[in-house]
Amino acid sequence: NVATVPRMLGWDKERTSNRVDELLETVGIDLSYRDRYPKELSGGQRQRIGVARAMAADPPIMLMDEPFGAVDPITRDRLQDEFLRLQQEIKKTIVFVTHDIDEAIKMGDRIAILKQQSKIAQYDTPEKILTDPADDFVADFIGSGPSIKRLSLSTVEDIETADWPVARLTDGHEHVQEKMRSSDKGYVLLLDDQDRPGRWVGAEDIEHDDASLEEAGRPAVAIVEATSNLYDTLDTMITSYKGSAILVDEEGRYQGVVDFATVLETINAMRPEEQTRDKTERDLRAGDGER
Repeated sequence: NVATVPRMLGWDKERTSNRVDELLETVGIDLSYRDRYPKELSGGQRQRIGVARAMAADPPIMLMDEPFGAVDPITRDRLQDEFLRLQQEIKKTIVFVTHDIDEAIKMGDRIAILKQQSKIAQYDTPEKILTDPADDFVADFIGSGPSIKRLSLSTVEDIETADWPVARLTDGHEHVQEKMRSSDKGYVLLLDDQDRPGRWVGAEDIEHDDASLEEAGRPAVAIVEATSNLYDTLDTMITSYKGSAILVDEEGRYQGVVDFATVLETINAMRPEEQTRDKTERDLRAGDGER
């Protein structure tokens, strides 16, 4: 599949094989999968292969028609995040077709909303479309909650992370308890020897000195990266044990914690813009009435 276009272009076997290996690594597919048939792959793996095939001949422009439409929501979110990271590397112009406005807001630098007979209802940045829809059709297409949708336009790297007491899984109980006493958080985040998040522990989890830190508390699984958008981050926080998300770097090493207070500040910062726009619209309507 990945080699289809290079073969059509007459590439020699060595060049084609090297390009296939390069692309499999780029999209996160182990090279041991290179000789498998599509039926032997998961839905997410098939989608990655489709992306690799599209990039095979290094085209300046790529057309992707509903590339993540055939996978479950969890896999789709993961593939979207992976693709956004990949786009930072390949830097291609991509025409991305989707019927999902949330996906368009998350993936697009500019969005063209089409209505009946393929007429363009609005072509603009995601920010402009959310804050200033061209007409009722666009407003209805966006749906409710435009302020929340705007969180998709900001990433974790745009906000400050909260300080949180951390210790290592190999530290003793006394050290962890001291960390807990010196903070008002109530919980300590335990890291492994590679600085990767391991577990959340509270005072009740280590009351007894014989309690193993490797098994105490709850696993720290609500993980986000700097490129994660705040909409997805908020969803991760809502479903997490501590109501917060742990920021890690590309190697999975702990960088900080994103909490509700920080995200709420971001939402509140959007309100003055919306209030100003609403006032302007009310003034215009009032002016029309006077005339």
